[in-house]
Amino acid sequence: MNKNSIRKAFSLMLVALFVSVVISAQAKKTVYILATGGTIAGQGATEVTAGYKAGAITVDELLSAVPEIKNIADIKAEQVANIGSQDMNDEVWLKLSKRVNELLSQSDVDGIVITHGTDTQEETAYFLNLTVKSDKPVILVGSMRPSTAISADGPRNIYNSVATAVAPESVGKGVMVVMDDKILGADDLAKTNTLSVGTFENPNYGPLGIVYNGKPIYTRQSVKRHTSNSEFDIMNLNQLPRVEIILSYSNATALFVDAAVKAHVKGIVTAGVGNGNLTTLMQNALEKAVKNHGIAVVRSSRIMTGPTAQWDEVDDDKLNFSASWFINPYRSRVLLMLALTKTKDYKEIQRMFSEY
Repeated sequence: MNKNSIRKAFSLMLVALFVSVVISAQAKKTVYILATGGTIAGQGATEVTAGYKAGAITVDELLSAVPEIKNIADIKAEQVANIGSQDMNDEVWLKLSKRVNELLSQSDVDGIVITHGTDTQEETAYFLNLTVKSDKPVILVGSMRPSTAISADGPRNIYNSVATAVAPESVGKGVMVVMDDKILGADDLAKTNTLSVGTFENPNYGPLGIVYNGKPIYTRQSVKRHTSNSEFDIMNLNQLPRVEIILSYSNATALFVDAAVKAHVKGIVTAGVGNGNLTTLMQNALEKAVKNHGIAVVRSSRIMTGPTAQWDEVDDDKLNFSASWFINPYRSRVLLMLALTKTKDYKEIQRMFSEY
């Protein structure tokens, strides 16, 4: 082979390599990772210590433990907040939801992964499920062990989240949580254990699916309205109506109901006993709160599974209460806050709790 032939062959190889790189780059989807802190960004004194500081490392430091995600997506990262999720608040929720909506409106953004602490992850996931206006995948991910722990679960959870976000079959599933190889829907999300890496479950409906060998496998659809199908819009909101949760238990009085009324709350969610039942004293106080102060009341239950139904011991229509059905007290608070941005009519609020 002469020199010209060698040069020509070498040139063709370079062109082929360039085309391959371009095609590979074009094939990768763009995923934004929005960091909010939490245990997944936590740092302990040693690899075996139980104590740690949540939100101690930045998103760039966090992602350095998972270099493999760059093989499956074009990653862009932003630090939205850096707090323990026990301090999650309405201000961060609104900021986060607005940013997610802004990013997903761009044609060159294919999905979002949000790193989040596990304490209030179910509430944030549900809030986003009701306020994000896109069918593109939105995944929340956390960990039960800090980044410095032996066998930290954060890196695997992040990889699985990105893999789920880029999968075509993840479109239109609503907001999801990916942890412990499970894909969980925001419509029925609950933290079930204080320490286990398998803490999150969909206790009533079952998980949406699993992640196996870096690929999502779905076994059900979300049964409720969500994301682009939601009627709620927070883009012009700077605050949310104040809603409090009040627990019912044996010998519960009107004390906390009266305190909520004096604090001028807009809504009260009860975490009742059994099927959302309340002591007579508490129920009477709530009835007065509705009639005299226009406070919206939603009955939920402190029990993890099963519905809080409308038509059993409590006559919700007579009292102008709404029943939460399969929505637990924490997510009920989220939905009631958003419902109150649109209406105070308990029948309309009841419709929303039946549909979402």
